[in-house]
Amino acid sequence: MAQVSKDTTIGELLMTFPDAAPILMEIGMHCLGCPSAQGESLAEAAMVHGIDADLLIEKINAKIKAAE
Repeated sequence: MAQVSKDTTIGELLMTFPDAAPILMEIGMHCLGCPSAQGESLAEAAMVHGIDADLLIEKINAKIKAAE
């Protein structure tokens, strides 16, 4: 999988890299299956949850790289 960006939606991320779910859950994103969450970008989700989007993307991409 290519690296994710702030524009990647939660739905796209979870379809291509389901191992990212625990990262999102541990920072408080417990509504991953919610239809509205599926279309939300990682930047939007980070903003709603008061999280630094750049750090979130960095953490997800590091996990993706480690899994390759």
